[in-house]
Amino acid sequence: MFQDRSDQDTPVAETDETTLSNDGVETGEDSDKRETLAVQSVANTAFDTLQKVAIALVSWSEYRLDIFCLGTRNQMYHKAWDGSAWRPSPTNWEPLDGAFSSFPAAASWGENRLDVFCLGTGNQMYHKAWNGLWRPSPPGWTNLGGTFSSPPAVCSWGADRLDVFALGTDNQMFRKAWDGAWRPSPNNWEALGGVFSSYPALASWAPGRLDIFAVGANNQMYHKAWDGAWKPSGGNWEALGGIFTSPPAVASWGRNRIDIFAIGTHNQMYHKAWSGEWKPSPTGWNNLGGTFSSAPAAVCWDDNRVDIFGLGTNNSMYHKWWNGLEWRPGTGWEGLGGTFSG
Repeated sequence: MFQDRSDQDTPVAETDETTLSNDGVETGEDSDKRETLAVQSVANTAFDTLQKVAIALVSWSEYRLDIFCLGTRNQMYHKAWDGSAWRPSPTNWEPLDGAFSSFPAAASWGENRLDVFCLGTGNQMYHKAWNGLWRPSPPGWTNLGGTFSSPPAVCSWGADRLDVFALGTDNQMFRKAWDGAWRPSPNNWEALGGVFSSYPALASWAPGRLDIFAVGANNQMYHKAWDGAWKPSGGNWEALGGIFTSPPAVASWGRNRIDIFAIGTHNQMYHKAWSGEWKPSPTGWNNLGGTFSSAPAAVCWDDNRVDIFGLGTNNSMYHKWWNGLEWRPGTGWEGLGGTFSG
């Protein structure tokens, strides 16, 4: 059960350092092969029909893009764009091995740095990093322990900083952080409480600031923030109201600004924003309409600009954006075509 903050109107897992081979067998790695590099990105997921996010994307500089996804044997594959060509080639993928049970999350906290996380077949968290070479080298993956029921979410708010979140088998939130060493330890995860029905979504709008969102067991949205201490404290979470059938998507275009999106009970898109206070209200949400069959995805590419995407009931892609003054298109959603599987 949630412990909500009193000012809210609506009440509403141990490890060892090993690596995972491509057949799912753990093999020991020396400590110098376990170098962990921190990161910058988001990953969003728990409602079976609205949570399919099979690809992780990350960029560590202009004109650089890295893609991670699982193959038909649940091994990890990687492809990169370097500004001139796809590597290793337009139609080939680099095998990173492993054997996984969740989609990946990836992030970068600096140029030529990549980190990718995924659940192994035993539902423990595994990690691989790039800093010019893969660490540990293929086929190894570093075991970060825990036992999880959701895919990971990853975010970074600065150089050499990484925060990883996932739901435990009791559906409460767990977190591990990297600041030059794993916190609370290489083998343990920090319990943040709550009982959730969706995987988390993360955003950071400043160094030292982190916001995490997830849908609770009562299908309302919940929030916790870090700015040197957790707020609300302990296992408490801030209730943001609403009734949702999808995990959230979160984006930030600048300091003290967050936009949250999720699908409501009639499969319409709902939105709430933070700009010093919650708008339209602490527990209210703006209805952006549409009828969707997938969880949303959101991104910001400039001040006062946020773009939101989702699949319609015809499995085509739809798009809406905020330009600082109004939502466009003014009514309805822009159809982007295609036929997608979710």
